[in-house]
Amino acid sequence: MASLQSLISKQLIAPNCTATARLNGAPPSVVNASSSEASSDEKKVTKRRLALLGAGALSTVLLNSSSAYAEEVPKNYRSYVDANDGYSYLYPADWRDFDFLGHDSAFKDRNVQLQSVRVAFIPTQKTDIRDLGPMDEAIFNLVTEVYAAPNQIPTIYEMQERTVDGRNYWTFEYDLEAPGYGVSAFATVAIGNGRYYTLIVTANERRWSRLRNRLKVVADSFKIYDLNA
Repeated sequence: MASLQSLISKQLIAPNCTATARLNGAPPSVVNASSSEASSDEKKVTKRRLALLGAGALSTVLLNSSSAYAEEVPKNYRSYVDANDGYSYLYPADWRDFDFLGHDSAFKDRNVQLQSVRVAFIPTQKTDIRDLGPMDEAIFNLVTEVYAAPNQIPTIYEMQERTVDGRNYWTFEYDLEAPGYGVSAFATVAIGNGRYYTLIVTANERRWSRLRNRLKVVADSFKIYDLNA
């Protein structure tokens, strides 16, 4: 697992980002996570969006020879589908796409800072997220060693595992507190196609109570599809 985390550290967050954890007396299933927020306009990524599909419409993209993605998009959401890289997710319809350093796709609120969703992936030889070990231990290590910046105190409130079409996903909720501000987020991680995928959707901690349910839809919508050989 250490080698996988080192890859995540090098490719998804700023260098020299370490963390200290605070459990607040909670069991290991409550952990902490953060990623140092790269500037949205720092650098253009070469990968461009494959498809932006309208809210309320049916989105259908053929992902392999035997199956297709076809789901109704809920009201006030849009669907992003990347058939080349084998994943999809929903995002709020009033958000716009932007370039987030080191990520494959990203969307953010047009007016409010810190409200965004982004997806990244790195190579792995593992075939299932459970290969990382027990969920509580793996997520604890991930969030304390990778996500949290040195000036942030991370706390995870819950972890969930779901299985869709035989593939396992871990979703967890967490806060990152720093002097003067805080960020709340959901993260969903999964493994497929020889890749370790990460979706993170965030908001300002002060707005989290109003946005939590809306952003949970985003986190729970993330899916991986098998790529053609």
